[in-house]
Amino acid sequence: MDWFTDSGYWLGRLVFQRLLALVYLTAFVAAARQFRALIGARGMLPVPRFVARVPFRAAPSVFHLHYSDRFFATWAWGGALLAAAVAAGAADAVPLGVAMALWAVLWVLYLSIVNVGQTWYGFGWESLLLETGMLAVFLGNDDIAPPVLVMWLLRWLLFRVEFGAGLIKMRGDRCWRDLTCLYYHHETQPMPGPLSWFFHRLPRPLHKAETAANHVAQLALPVLLFTPQPVAGWAAVAMAVTQLWLVFSGNFAWLNWLTLALALSVAAGARPWVASPPLPAGAPVWFTVLVCALTAGVLVLSYRPARNLLARRQRMNTSYEPLHLVNSYGAFGSVTRVRREVVVEGTASAVDGPETVWKEYPFRGKPGEVGRLPRQFAPYHLRLDWLMWFAALSPGYAAGWFGGFVERLLVGDRDTLRLLRGNPFPDAPPLRVRARLFEYRFTTWRELRESGAWWHRREVRLFLPPTARSPRPGRR
Repeated sequence: MDWFTDSGYWLGRLVFQRLLALVYLTAFVAAARQFRALIGARGMLPVPRFVARVPFRAAPSVFHLHYSDRFFATWAWGGALLAAAVAAGAADAVPLGVAMALWAVLWVLYLSIVNVGQTWYGFGWESLLLETGMLAVFLGNDDIAPPVLVMWLLRWLLFRVEFGAGLIKMRGDRCWRDLTCLYYHHETQPMPGPLSWFFHRLPRPLHKAETAANHVAQLALPVLLFTPQPVAGWAAVAMAVTQLWLVFSGNFAWLNWLTLALALSVAAGARPWVASPPLPAGAPVWFTVLVCALTAGVLVLSYRPARNLLARRQRMNTSYEPLHLVNSYGAFGSVTRVRREVVVEGTASAVDGPETVWKEYPFRGKPGEVGRLPRQFAPYHLRLDWLMWFAALSPGYAAGWFGGFVERLLVGDRDTLRLLRGNPFPDAPPLRVRARLFEYRFTTWRELRESGAWWHRREVRLFLPPTARSPRPGRR
């Protein structure tokens, strides 16, 4: 070890880089498979329309220079291939400078997508992936021992992710302070998983224990990250366990997996039983200069996120500049008590009557049919399903895209239908589409045994009245 590098961090770097590359792979595949209906040239929020009104300096992206659906697909699938190669160890098989370039290209590729993704990419884990990805550029490869400064920047990022989430809970909903939030959360979270029903049905004392453990993991353990090993490592192990608990209890895209990767980068430093491989102790002067410049830049940019942690009106999941280099994080400052879902239906009838049949459009992840057990999709991100949860909270969340979604169902748009689990109108598009708002709750043990249904639902009101396809301009 010298003042700059430490081979004791090699396992933490290895695990972190491999997991990060797999998250990149997932993110690029999700972008490639979903973009046409969401932000494509004929999508609900088209990229060409966005770049026409938003300047490059506000949202740097290659798509300001050129956009076509084919170019976007090539861009996203190219990122997936590069991420797969890096996950397989490509960055350790090339010289240090080339390895840094590989990680930098991944970052640039994904930044270009996020900055034109609009509402569909307005999630905290997008900024977290970009901030984490930038730090990965300066972690080096097998040509050098891991740089100590960057490994500590990973701790600083993990601290902000967890501590920010803990503070916003304590400052937000009262149920976090009286330990009752998990009476509701497993049922009302954006996209439950296959085990969420069972988590929800745990005894209430266990829900209180869950909530208390969450506070320990997010408010106490992050402080220990800055203590010497093995204390910091064991604190990170405990944080990793809480992330796995969240993985099993719901679908939060790659948020938990990125946080897990950050925790393991610290936890792996507490393993005295694993010998470090022979790695060059020194680092090239140019690399040392770049890492020092990165560290100084992160410290300067950390001022606003650090101030946000101390603010009474703390903001969560906020980026302060268009490159998403140092951000604020947090989740579930408030917990909804009642779950509501927008159910979208179509009919082949032009008018309502006693013989009118409305057929429900099935979504892949969000609750719909009461007898269908929720599926596990994370770390894959179903963007439409997530935005449907927000739409059920308030129609304002759907103002920019829901109308376009309905229009595409009315014309049987193939790209839009691919986002769904099935098409109830395989032969011809429906003549009309409507949406109804339902209140959902998990069934009890008794209801499950008697009916086989995981959900019980009742209609609340009409969300969108029956809507027919608009005539084309110039037609009557």
